[in-house]
Amino acid sequence: MMEKFFIRNDLTLKRYRRFKRNKTAVISVWILLSIGFFSFTAEIWANNKPLYLSYQGKSYFPVFVDYYPTDFGIQDELVTDYRKIELSTSDKVIWPVVKWDPFESNSSVQSYPSAPSKVNWMGTDDRGRDVLTRLLYGFRYSIIYAVGVWILSYLIGTIVGALLGYLGGRVDLIGSRIVEVIDMVPKTLMLITIISIFEPSMTLLIVFSFIFDWTVIFQQMRGQFLQIRKREFVEAARSIGASHWRIITKHILPNALTPLVTFSPFAIAGNIAGLAFLDYLGLGLKAPTPSWGELISQSQKYFIQAEWLVWYPSAALLITMVAMINIGLAVRDAFDSKSSVG
Repeated sequence: MMEKFFIRNDLTLKRYRRFKRNKTAVISVWILLSIGFFSFTAEIWANNKPLYLSYQGKSYFPVFVDYYPTDFGIQDELVTDYRKIELSTSDKVIWPVVKWDPFESNSSVQSYPSAPSKVNWMGTDDRGRDVLTRLLYGFRYSIIYAVGVWILSYLIGTIVGALLGYLGGRVDLIGSRIVEVIDMVPKTLMLITIISIFEPSMTLLIVFSFIFDWTVIFQQMRGQFLQIRKREFVEAARSIGASHWRIITKHILPNALTPLVTFSPFAIAGNIAGLAFLDYLGLGLKAPTPSWGELISQSQKYFIQAEWLVWYPSAALLITMVAMINIGLAVRDAFDSKSSVG
């Protein structure tokens, strides 16, 4: 009943039920949602600022509000180090589960990288920063990049593919040849070259990446529009004087969304791996931004003496990729018209 209430279209409901029957995909969705929740609320779970501090009868919430060091009797400091606050027996403090900021080094260990311990559960990197914290924050940047590239590339690819497929003729012929030329460019080499020229940032990485990614979905959407534009219902809409815009958006596009939906999880997974690859090469996010690829790059230097730099980032990347692929396979099967009706 709840499914029918929220999903009124019968075909959409059938596809949803097919997807839900795939238990592996459902578990993968929950895994990604859980990782995303903890990553985008990471300040609550991993930080060097208390969630709550009761000091001299006053209440403070350092995670959400910045306070001056002088508020706690600390002089000659520009930034409050809450570990240095002298607390009395009447004062109370509630710390996050992990007491490390992603940019903070553990100065209490003798050498970096340091092995996993009670203080640093997954050890530290070559600068003494907590690996667990950087993995947790790193997912946030990975998914923002991946979704950003996916949205822009699919938006441009859909628009260009729809226009060429709908218009056909010389417009399609000339436009397709131009896209083929763009598609023949060595994408990875060009992307590395462009990024190496400019100072990398999240915005520039997303823009540079989608420039070379939109041609994939373009081919699919062009094929869909070439196939559907001659269908009877499209000809009927055209015969009653429907505008080109209405025909494209109301009649053809809703029937051409299957490639957009089925390819999206794979595209997002590929973008996550792409950012890790760029960070591994040192051409991705600007240091000291938390990055899975940067941690994997460190593991190359310390493979023998710091194996945790190999296994933990690699496991995080593997789990994310496998979960996205499982979801993609389930979505593909759900949209397969030959599947049994659920």
